[in-house]
Amino acid sequence: MAFSRVTALLVAVLVGSNQVVANDAAETIQRLDGSQITASELDARIKAITEAAKVHGLAMAVFNENQAVYTRAFGYADQPSQKPLRFDTEFYGASLSKAVFAVLVMKLVEQNVIDLDKPLQSYLQEPLWKNRGSDWHENLADLEHEPRYKDITARMCLSHTTGLPNWRWFEPDHKLRLHFAPGERYLYSGEGMVLLQIVLEKLTGKSIEQLAQQLVFTPYQMTMSSYQWQPRFEPDYALGHNPQGKTYKKDKDNSPRAPSTLETTPADYVRFMTAVLQQKGLSKSSWQEMFSRQIRIRSRTQFGPGANEQTDAFDPLQISYGLGWGLLQTPKGIAAFKEGHGDGFQHYTIIFPQQGIGVMLMSNSDNAESAFGYLLEASIADHYTPLKWQGYIPFDQR
Repeated sequence: MAFSRVTALLVAVLVGSNQVVANDAAETIQRLDGSQITASELDARIKAITEAAKVHGLAMAVFNENQAVYTRAFGYADQPSQKPLRFDTEFYGASLSKAVFAVLVMKLVEQNVIDLDKPLQSYLQEPLWKNRGSDWHENLADLEHEPRYKDITARMCLSHTTGLPNWRWFEPDHKLRLHFAPGERYLYSGEGMVLLQIVLEKLTGKSIEQLAQQLVFTPYQMTMSSYQWQPRFEPDYALGHNPQGKTYKKDKDNSPRAPSTLETTPADYVRFMTAVLQQKGLSKSSWQEMFSRQIRIRSRTQFGPGANEQTDAFDPLQISYGLGWGLLQTPKGIAAFKEGHGDGFQHYTIIFPQQGIGVMLMSNSDNAESAFGYLLEASIADHYTPLKWQGYIPFDQR
């Protein structure tokens, strides 16, 4: 269904969603197709879409000329209690963590702490499979029977080509295993990034939280970001909502994990995305490496059964992975995307570096992904994000 038709159908359901405006002053937003939309027009469209899709809370930013020109929050941090969502409300970042980790790793590469192509095991005297630690993600005992893990490099961890599963809990026996030889193909893997985290912690003598604060959060002024829950987050944080609007219990006891436990605010993540768009904090060659194709992807979907099925349906986009970011080849140049998904939290970010245009969508609702396609089209006329590959089925097409 075309967006204009959706807008016509939904305009009658505009209601008083909470809106918080950060320091953006642009009245007109430039879109990828050369058209423009005013901030007030975009406000109205977002309210209509989120109301129709039953999105409980949404924080959204639009970037023009490599900086945020539109920042808004709609809906609730906690709908049952009618607590409004603010642009500086604390969010669970889910896999947006991985984009932050990629910058952290590239800074350590520049400092010669680690090489992208040197096998991780070669940095250590003791076999990695002997690692246990105090938390479940540190237990690598299963790798004793997977000798191919010795070939895994940092590049493979950041490009999801280690062969390790997304998480061991998705395996039938909950054990770590390699599904193919490292470097052979793409398989989204949080475990792969955890493996790199463990090695970096051993090499530096610092925790992932210490490294993130030193190398990313402090330089980018992300004062309300952390890989673990902090007491300073207590006054204002978002609860995740299930499709019916009931809230999930807030998980505050996660051990810091590089690919998955980021706590941040929309305002902080805008600072991060601005730094990425403006290529601050890393050398030009490091940014080029990050956004260069490491592996081509031809799967029917990113997750689920379709991840093991090959298709040419997305060949025009040449879906691939860089380092920490997915990549699309578009008529507007390379687009880099990163999503996040957890119970009650669904996020999507995409930037078009050559255009200086991008979008950040952060939501505390299980219904949000069904609205992402319309939100991307409304804000920047993004017709390139492969919604079917991502599993973002529009709410009115289910």
